[in-house]
This record gives sequence, structure tokens and C-alpha cells, in this order.
Amino acid sequence: MSVRLRTTLAATAVVAVALGIASAVLAGVLADSLADSATAEAERRAALTAELLTVAPPPAPAAEPRLVVAPDVVVQPAQPGAPAPATPSFGRTERFAVASRPVVTADGAMLVQARASLHPAADALETLRSVLLPGVPALLLLVAALTWIAVGRALVPVSAIRRELADITATDLHRRVPVPHTRDEVRLLAETTNRTLDRLEQAVGRHRRFVADAAHELRSPLAVLRTRLEIAPPQPLAAEALADVDRIQRLTTDLLLLARLDAGEPPEHVEVDLGQVAAEEAARGRPRTDVRVDLRIDAGIVVRGSAEQLGRLVANLVDNAVRHAAGVVTVGLRERDGDAVLEVEDDGPGIPADRHEAVFDRFARLDEARARDAGGSGLGLAIARDIAVHHGGSLAVVGGPPGAVLQALIPTR
Repeated sequence: MSVRLRTTLAATAVVAVALGIASAVLAGVLADSLADSATAEAERRAALTAELLTVAPPPAPAAEPRLVVAPDVVVQPAQPGAPAPATPSFGRTERFAVASRPVVTADGAMLVQARASLHPAADALETLRSVLLPGVPALLLLVAALTWIAVGRALVPVSAIRRELADITATDLHRRVPVPHTRDEVRLLAETTNRTLDRLEQAVGRHRRFVADAAHELRSPLAVLRTRLEIAPPQPLAAEALADVDRIQRLTTDLLLLARLDAGEPPEHVEVDLGQVAAEEAARGRPRTDVRVDLRIDAGIVVRGSAEQLGRLVANLVDNAVRHAAGVVTVGLRERDGDAVLEVEDDGPGIPADRHEAVFDRFARLDEARARDAGGSGLGLAIARDIAVHHGGSLAVVGGPPGAVLQALIPTR
């Protein structure tokens, strides 16, 4: 459950327990208070009647065992042979509070009994219940709604921070999360997050500069070494060394391109005939001459971007497909819903479903047991995806196995 929901449930539960206890205490106190009031009223009536009888005792015929002075007051002779009661007594029945008071008159000892109805107390308790039964749930709903709204408003800055962090990638570490104007823990969280992003941006920047500088510094000595090997007398060792130098040069070129892409350099905004670029790169010669490259390219598909980088994207996809194909690679290009759809399909073993994303990691290799010099450097698909994203598109595995289909989407407008 979310923090908002947990807080709302906790606050509602606490208020529910508090209201339940308060309601029970209120009902109990009110019941005792009303009963005590009824008892006091009965005692008052008995005392008043006893005082009147003492001052001016009414004549009571001997044949009458009791005299009703008022509807709720009864005067009767004391029981023959029983001692005259000396103190008043109190009691309660199911419907009345009863008070008795002894009094001595000219006619002898008398007992005054008075009562007060408990119906008003019962009616008051029933009224209280009729108010509490619907009122407590309504109050709990109000508390839950207010808590939900208040917590939601308090978490608005947190949601803004989360959305901004979710959008920050390695290419836009310059972005920062919004800092709320309040002076609370959320503001401290935002400030701490921004300071962390500052340190992360500096560290990533140093890493990128190191990679770019190292790759750039390697180009000159590698070019000199290549030249010396090319003019050296032909021999097998020189040929092998020349092949290794060629591979190192390609790797340094890849690292420089990745450094530029990671730096977030804006792409060129020139019109590029993607069909022509795809056809030229697909027709380029490759080491495996036993693999046929078929073209299914629609004409007139133009995108905006860098022709060099888009050509590199196509070349990397075709090179990867040729490296793993059994005999045929198909390069297709069409337009769909405002996007240029570039698909490169091979008839090789394919890419397992659990590796569809892993193949785009840098230096990732599909066959972990394959010797490093038997294939590429593991940067081809990573560079291809970065180029597609750099142009506002995407690159993903959409088919296989068997075979593999890699699809790049590049916006045409």
C-alpha cells in the first residue's frame, strides 16, 4: 500500500478507537448522571412530603392503610411491631427511582415513599445512540477524506521529485529535482538529492572525459603503427599485427563515438534519405561472403539527423546480423505512423527472450564462451541503440528465435 493509503487508514483507525472509547464513556456517564438525577428527584419528593406531614399531619382514617398524597408519593403506616425506620432509603426498579423516608406524625410512625420515572433517562440514551450510530461513521469518513487530501497535498513535492528522477538518465544529469518552498523534510530530501546529482554529474563527466581523451590519444600512435606495418616486408606476423591494429582502431573509434553520444551533443538536423543510406551500408562488403543480404527498402523515406551516425546504425545492425546468420540477412525499411521502420532480420540461432535487453549492454556478447577475436567488440548494438535514441527513436529486438529481428524506429517529422 502507498504511504498515502497507509497514513489514511492509520489516522482513521486511531480516530475510530478514540471515538468508540469516548462514546462508551459518554453513554455510561450520561446514564449514571440521569439515574442519579431521578433518584435525587424521588428523594426530594419524599423529603418534601415528610416535612409537610410533620408540620401539618393529615387526618388518616384507621381503615385506610395508605394515603396517596401525590401520584408518585405514597404515605402508609409503618408495619405493626416493626421498629420505626430512622433513616431514608433509596432504590431503583426497572422503570423508576424510589426513595423512602420515615416520619413521625400525631397518628404514629409513617413511611413516605416517592418515585421518579427513569423513562427520560432511557429516552436521552436512545437519542444519544441515534446520534452516535450514524454520526461516528460519518465523522470517520470525513476524517479519512481530510487525511487523504492533506497527505496527498503533502506528497505532491515527493511525486514531483520522483517523476523528475525517473526521467533523468546518463545523458541529462544536468537536470535537477524541484525544491519545494516549504521548510520541512521534503525540502531537505530535494536538496540532498540535488547535491547527490551534482556529485554524480561530476563523476560521470570525469569518466567520459577520460574515455574520450584516452581514445583520442590512442589514434595517433595507432595510425603510426599501422603505417609501419603496411610498409614493412610482407610476413605472416606483420599481417596478424595489422589485423589487430585495425581492430583496435575500430574500438577506439567506437569509444569516441560513445563519448560524444554520452556527452549529449545535439544531432545534426539535416534531411537524410534513410533508404539510400541503408542500401549503401547493406551493400558494403563484409568478411562473410557466404551470407546474402536482401533489400526490401521503400523509396522516399526522409528523416532529420546525422547521415554519418545513421549510416553507422545501419552498418552495426547489418554487421551483427551477418555475423550470426546462417545464409540470409534481410534489410527492410518502410514508413509507419510517422516513423521510419528499419528492420534487420537474420536466419541464425536468434536471441533468447531473456537476453533481448542484455544484448544492448556495452561489451555484451551473446555467446559468452566465444573467443573475443571471433566476433565484434560488443559495442555495436549499444552504439546503434544510442544513435536511435539520440535521434528521438528506439531500437529493440522484436522477433525470434529462430532467427532475430531488430527494429529501429526513427521519427520522420
